[in-house]
Order: sequence, then C-alpha cells, then structure tokens
Amino acid sequence: MITRDAAAFLESARRCAPDFGPATAKAAFLVAPDGFAHAAESAGDNRYMAAPDGFDRARALHQHRRLQAALSADVPVVCFPGHPGMPDGVFPNNVFATAPQRLVVGRMRHPVRRREATRGDIRGFFAKVLGYGEIDLSTQEHPCELTGALVIDRARGLGFCGLSERCDEAGAALMHRALGLRATWLFDLAAGEYHTNVLLALLAGRAALSCADGFAEPAQVEVVLEALYGPHVIRLSAAEQAAFAGNAIALSAQRVWMSQRALDALSDASRDALVAAGFVAGGVELDAIEAAGGSLRCCVAEIF
Repeated sequence: MITRDAAAFLESARRCAPDFGPATAKAAFLVAPDGFAHAAESAGDNRYMAAPDGFDRARALHQHRRLQAALSADVPVVCFPGHPGMPDGVFPNNVFATAPQRLVVGRMRHPVRRREATRGDIRGFFAKVLGYGEIDLSTQEHPCELTGALVIDRARGLGFCGLSERCDEAGAALMHRALGLRATWLFDLAAGEYHTNVLLALLAGRAALSCADGFAEPAQVEVVLEALYGPHVIRLSAAEQAAFAGNAIALSAQRVWMSQRALDALSDASRDALVAAGFVAGGVELDAIEAAGGSLRCCVAEIF
C-alpha cells in the first residue's frame, strides 16, 4: 500500500515482519568528486549549499578517498570517477537505487542532475557485472529522487517518503513499485527542506534518527516512528540537524556512519541512545563535500 494516511500506514506497517530482506546493504558504491563544483540549479532549492566560493575540489577529493576507505571496513565499496558537467554527481543515491537483482534509475528535478542518469558505466556495471535488471524512471515527467526523498526500512519493506519539489506523489508511487515495497507513507516536508534523508535515518531496521522540525507535521511523524522504532527513536536537536546528524547510514548491524561534523555535534544523550540501540558511531571528515548541501548518507548508493 501507499498512502498519506498515517494511521492506515501504521496499521499495515505493524503487520510487516522483518523478513522483507537484509536490513543493511551487501555493498555500496560512490562517485568521486572529480567534477565537484557549485551547481546553481541545485542551489535554488537546497538551503544547505554553500556559496560558489565555498567549494574546494582538492579537499573534497581527499576526503572522499578517506570516506571510501572508512566504509570499506563494513562492506565492499566501489568508486566510479566523477565527470565534468556533473557537479552534484558525488551524491549518486539520488539517481541510483537497488533492490535484489535490479537497479532503479530515478528522475531528478534539475536538468544538471539528469545527466547523471545517462552514465553508461554505472548502468553497465549493474547489467554486465552484477547481472541486475533495470527499471528506468529517468525519462518520465515526475521527479523521484530515490533514497534522497525515500527513506527505507529494508528489513520490513517500509518506505517513508517526504514530498517536495524533488519528489511528487506520482514519483513516489513509481519508486514504491520499482523497489517492491510493502507499504509507503507519504508526508510533506517543512518549507525549505528538500530531501527526507537529511531529516531521517533508519538504522538497520531497529532505530531512527529524526529531525522532527523538518517535517510539515512533526507530531504525526513522531507518533509513527515511536510506534515502530521506540524505544530507539533518537530525536535530534536543531543544532544536530544543521550539522547533518540526520544524514547517517548503517552499513552493518553494529555501526552507524556520519560525517565528523555531525558526530562532533551529537549530544551526550544522542550518543548514549545510539549505544543503547547497539551501535558504534563512526565519523569521516566531509566538510568540503558538505558545501554541496549533502553529507555522508547522500554520498552512499547501497547495493542490495
């Protein structure tokens, strides 16, 4: 089912056992920031992006190499080269997502990002190396920026999709079907927010990091998350959100990754809550990449 009705979603979600698939990915891929630069189109609806003079490509490349090395402690991590003319290409999770044995290619709102969907090397890797089928949503008209807009509980097959200019209801329905989810809840993001994964992280199917003020109806989101993930719902403060603590990912059952800036911003209560949920937190310096308006989670395209 796919619905805007929180009560209907919750009723369905409570019946979903954690047997949909692995809670965490078997591998991941990144795209290096070789073409990294300020993208004026993307800046139009991404309030987290720095000014054009705040971009340092050499530092971004160095930090990105360290990111790949760090994540490789948990899963195999492939890195594709970046391309000139694709300044946001460092965030491939908005363009590519996977379910077992299939690649989904999303449709980006901005033309500068639609170029990324044409990459034959990434599509070829999944088709020719991994033998995956492909569902191509990139040529239809509805924006659906994949795991930027859609946060997924992979253990139970649940989707949490924040609607904004980056994803409309029709695009959400396309993603829901393409990924084969059991139930997806649609809700509006607060004014000025562009992606759900800056505000919400579901960690290995058993815990949630939530920045409630980023949702149009925060109390409703709180009720749903508490019902499904309590007592391991970690409510992040405005300061933690601003440092990208909500843009985190678990690539194993024992560890959550976020940028070093995010990790440093965590309160003692948030740190203790992660430990109580069974996670060690790892951080990687990514301030140069965060200038583009995204952080660690945005860099990681999961392979299931």
